[in-house]
Amino acid sequence: PHDWCGYGDVIAGFKAKYPEITVNELNPDAGSGDEVEAIKANKDNKGPQAPDVIDVGLSFGPTAKADGLIQPYKVSTWDSIPDSAKDADGFWYGDYYGVLSFMVNKDLIKESPTDWADLLKPEFANAVALAGDPRVSNQAIQAVYAAGLSGGAAAGEAAGTAGLDFFKKLNAAGNFVPVVGKPATLAQGQTPILINWDYNALAGRDTLKGNPPVDVIVPKTGVVAGVYVQAISAYAPHPNAAKLWMEYLYSDEGQIGWLKGYCHPIRFNDLAKNGKIPADVLAKLPPAESYASAAFPSLDEQAKAKEAISKNWDATVGANVK
Repeated sequence: PHDWCGYGDVIAGFKAKYPEITVNELNPDAGSGDEVEAIKANKDNKGPQAPDVIDVGLSFGPTAKADGLIQPYKVSTWDSIPDSAKDADGFWYGDYYGVLSFMVNKDLIKESPTDWADLLKPEFANAVALAGDPRVSNQAIQAVYAAGLSGGAAAGEAAGTAGLDFFKKLNAAGNFVPVVGKPATLAQGQTPILINWDYNALAGRDTLKGNPPVDVIVPKTGVVAGVYVQAISAYAPHPNAAKLWMEYLYSDEGQIGWLKGYCHPIRFNDLAKNGKIPADVLAKLPPAESYASAAFPSLDEQAKAKEAISKNWDATVGANVK
């Protein structure tokens, strides 16, 4: 969608650079699974319904490769994409990510928490909420996982279990609110501290327009990134146009386009190090150094943590989030 990660401006920038290429947006609101299915459904069809490129959640990259649905292509900026966020053979690679952050209603919370452990303080009674039900929501599961990592647990199942223990303490202290938090519940005071992806928190801050004023804090530890990946269809009707699109997305211009939409481009650390990010864009974001230590959980780590958290939330924490 055009309002997701600044995609509207990114598409406009590509059109301006390559006016001879027509951009056909097949299904802007498709979920990752739908995008992969569109490749499968159009294998023998080079018509307008066959996708050239897809943008999907990290876990969909390796499965699409294994199913023979995508083709390799390494963009010219390949070396500045972190190894943990790309397929070594160039079949898929991360495009942007968010990290879990604390979205804080400053009318109600005078001193914002700066790390996970702070959330246990007595002044945050009835204040802290997740942006989903941790039995089913990826955003909420990743938040529990991040809390576990923050406490020093090893990646994978151990961090998932440690995260459950953290939320058990948070709930026992009377600080956890078992409500699916949104910018509206934050503004109303029902969930004054909301744990959500930074791009959702920053966009929510803009939507609320200072009523109430909002702080977006990336915690000092347990900074967990959620990555999306790009790939070219193995059956792409326009493979050369697809490669130009990839080159544009991974150029400085394309990457900064996503950053303007509050999604951290995969080459963020490289851009920041080389002073390529405009000052006005940086000013709207949490400090760049907050992202330097972001952990990119592997698919295996994510799967083990998800299993531990979703299955044991009821028994360990016992808070019915809804």
